[in-house]
Amino acid sequence: MREYLDTIERVVAQGPYTDSWESLSQIEPPRWFNRLKLGIFIHWGVYSVPAFDNEWYPRNMYMPGSRAFEHHVATYGPQKDFGYKDFIPMFRAERFDPEAWAQLFADTGARYVVPVAEHHDGFQMYRSDVSHWNAFEMGPKRDVLGELCAACGAKGLVMGASSHRIEHWFFLGHGREFESDIREPLRRGDLYWPSVPVEGDDLDTLEARPAPTREFLEDWLVRTCELIDRYRPRILYFDWWIQQRTAKPYLKKLAAYYYNRAAEWGVEVVIAYKHDAFLFGCAMPDVERGQFADMKGYYWQSDTAIALNSWCHTVENRYKDAADIVRDLADVVSKNGCMLLNVGPKADGTISDEDRKVMAAIGAWMKVNGEAIYDARTWRAFGEGPTQVAEGQFSDGVKKAFTSADFRFTARGGALYAIAMKPDEGGDYCVKALAEAPAEVARRFHGVVRGVGVLGGPDEVPWRRDGQGLHIHTDYRMGDMPVTFRIALD
Repeated sequence: MREYLDTIERVVAQGPYTDSWESLSQIEPPRWFNRLKLGIFIHWGVYSVPAFDNEWYPRNMYMPGSRAFEHHVATYGPQKDFGYKDFIPMFRAERFDPEAWAQLFADTGARYVVPVAEHHDGFQMYRSDVSHWNAFEMGPKRDVLGELCAACGAKGLVMGASSHRIEHWFFLGHGREFESDIREPLRRGDLYWPSVPVEGDDLDTLEARPAPTREFLEDWLVRTCELIDRYRPRILYFDWWIQQRTAKPYLKKLAAYYYNRAAEWGVEVVIAYKHDAFLFGCAMPDVERGQFADMKGYYWQSDTAIALNSWCHTVENRYKDAADIVRDLADVVSKNGCMLLNVGPKADGTISDEDRKVMAAIGAWMKVNGEAIYDARTWRAFGEGPTQVAEGQFSDGVKKAFTSADFRFTARGGALYAIAMKPDEGGDYCVKALAEAPAEVARRFHGVVRGVGVLGGPDEVPWRRDGQGLHIHTDYRMGDMPVTFRIALD
């Protein structure tokens, strides 16, 4: 531990970035990331074994009165006799095929992949020298992250990694409040260490009490730097709790270390964060299960999931419609963002038929309409139409009532892409942003429309332009999926 901390200090000291917001704000957001547009998030771990409630099962099973607690006692017995650690031998991943996963992700149309390397439960899904509680030494006895990096890299997918480790400070804390298998002595490196109950259980505060200790935060820093050095992820994603005030010095040191290592390797990297954990401009904002209402002048990411009720696989999962996910993707891209779409594999390493069905439908649409998504830039407006998108996190469970009058715009080359969020029953569309108007109306488009085609349909379709908008007719549609018009401009 001490030796690695010394290495971290040396790498930070040698630059080019130091552990200050002033220095970190000099980082330039890489254009390569914003070109990718669609990524796959993976929540898979020991919590996939009970496959109940959600990925917070490890915490909730130690909270008397919760669904998970009652289910656990009824199914596995008292927590003192069967605790969370006892699921590890059952997590065998016997059907895990990283090459098949990589092919599935590529077929979905994804360009990057971000597996959860360590979730709040503290079980590492990769080979580690920091703790023996990892998938390489226990459970599957495979370097899951390493195998995914190799398989996805072979398909040309950009690899990232997600660390939710810092939440482990409090995650299993309630297990110390009654007779369970979480008890002293707990030492650094143990699965259950430190299991600290947070006062009032107010987890969104910036000042949790008791605050994470220096020992814990140094352990977090070393684990994250080990992840960086061993797997060289191009994208590093963090969950929300890194915003703790006591974590800030370690967070800045981690960012400097990552950016300096990237400079040493000759690559550009991205850190994705939530809330205001990082000073704006030092990393990339992420909106969990939601999006922004307007276009942004900076790169950002929306992370969401195929399942509405859980990030991991459970027997109770309720799944989104593929068309709704594609509509959200179009909305996010039109506002200068990328979408990270989560899938939760089963404990044996297979991906459910329900997930696969949704992914196949997304992939079919992306194969036809990808030119309006990949490498696309924002236009002068993100879109138009009557439907308002609620801004903020945890809003993706509310179904948006998009219509054929709702459009999202992207631009690429000499073309404007107008994505009709719903197909029109009669095949008639009107893009109001392209209405003819006097030149003094500065907010209107005054260029020349040379032609209109439909991605996946005719290269030329009937159109006319007047003071109301650009009127287009086509009978082409892909079920309930959005319809994309390629509009050649001069």
